[in-house]
Amino acid sequence: MLSARSLFQEIVDDDEAYRLFCSIAAGGETQGGWENGRIAALVPASLSDLAPKIARHGADEDKHGRIFHALLRKRGLGPVPVPPETDYTMLLERSGIGLAHDRLRRDEPLTEHDVVVYLSHSRVTEQRAADQMAQLVRHFGDHPELGKAVRMIGDDEDGHLAYCHEELLRLARAGHGRAIQRTLRECALTEIAVHRDVSLAVVDHMGRLLGWPRAKAAVLAAGVRARYAYERAGGWRRMVTLSPPERRNALGGPAETAPAL
Repeated sequence: MLSARSLFQEIVDDDEAYRLFCSIAAGGETQGGWENGRIAALVPASLSDLAPKIARHGADEDKHGRIFHALLRKRGLGPVPVPPETDYTMLLERSGIGLAHDRLRRDEPLTEHDVVVYLSHSRVTEQRAADQMAQLVRHFGDHPELGKAVRMIGDDEDGHLAYCHEELLRLARAGHGRAIQRTLRECALTEIAVHRDVSLAVVDHMGRLLGWPRAKAAVLAAGVRARYAYERAGGWRRMVTLSPPERRNALGGPAETAPAL
């Protein structure tokens, strides 16, 4: 039977597949840490109160990258190069989502609109991250090797999503509502296509590493395409709604250190 749990268990049980999974995850988190760090340094004076929260977001992402590297070391493995077609953050940037890296490398203050773009992009991608981590926590939260790591990362992702809701609602009240809704929609429609392409690439790589029969790989690829069809038909709307979060000021304190795994 094909299930999320059984498929991920196959990856966890195979060293080469596990190396690829952790390397992809670590690369994305580390890139997110750099992006948030640069944005925190360039926040305009009118939104300076956001800088420490953005910096905390970046510190969390860096921590997640270290956690995935620690999981590899615990098994005596090293990272592998991330195939470009599986690089979610790079492909999002190439699709024009979020703030361009060229822009972040310049020492020029961002505008308030830039911050709207950043937070809208984060609201969409953090929804994806929170959903994926919730699934991992559900299936592997008690796993002796992975449990502590996925629980910590999952809790962080929930906090990041709450922060995005709270800050976007605050900016909407300050007069940025139309720009936020427009940007959220653009980000969501682009993200679901990028997520489909990355998922298909991961299925292809994992299938070759794990020796999946063609029929199994075809069924999984069909599932990825069916999910995209659902999201394109209207499922994307869950990524653009805004509501006051239960966790207030989720990024108002210092980042926790990575656990000993």
